[in-house]
Amino acid sequence: MLYNLEKYKQDLKRLINEGYNLFSDLMKNENNASVFNSGYQKWYSEAQEVIKQILPNRYDEFNQLYNETKRKSIDSLTYNIRDWLLGIRASVNEFTKEKRFEDFGAVVMRFRNQLSILKSAELRFESSLFDIKQLVQADLFNSELDAARELNKKGFMRGAGAIAGVVLEKHLSQVCENHKLKVTKKNPTINDFNQLLKDNDVIDIPTWRFIQHLADLRNLCDHDKKRDPKKEEIEELINGVEKITKKIV
Repeated sequence: MLYNLEKYKQDLKRLINEGYNLFSDLMKNENNASVFNSGYQKWYSEAQEVIKQILPNRYDEFNQLYNETKRKSIDSLTYNIRDWLLGIRASVNEFTKEKRFEDFGAVVMRFRNQLSILKSAELRFESSLFDIKQLVQADLFNSELDAARELNKKGFMRGAGAIAGVVLEKHLSQVCENHKLKVTKKNPTINDFNQLLKDNDVIDIPTWRFIQHLADLRNLCDHDKKRDPKKEEIEELINGVEKITKKIV
């Protein structure tokens, strides 16, 4: 099976290059950085997802450089990239007629720090310490869900549901590991992982209920149930599992 490690590396390299182009435009056109102003949001959305997946311990730091929410006033320490994009600039001292702080320098520093964080994500690919388990696992999950869809189409609903259930269980187990949550049961189930994630505020109540529903659909695939699962129920299960694997990390 071919994994997507090279594709991830290429996409990350492209994103870093785009970041440097935005930075160059910002530095050359302080008062009219049209490329930066129009392209930053798309770049930020992509970069944010990369950081979430590869450097989750720096995810909050990366976001705060864009939008520092916990602040009582705007100054050189709290001014952020979002302020700049909204056209908010430092106020002028009425006596000296000078800006109260250097807003341009502040936004340059914050964006440079974001680029540095993203660049460090690239270095992880080259490090012997980089754990590619989650990237490989994502490929495996996609493949297994595709197999489940084929089985469901051909009328093997129980088998398809069982595969989707295993994918969901493995993913929730990985999410617990990501958040350093230990399951005490020897053979935990989907509901055990689900409850642990809710109790530790990793997922909200609507997501918890949604996973409960998926677990109920999975349980229909046990051979001792009074009725067979319906094809549309298994399709709902597979689509739901795919959604969870992409939404919760």
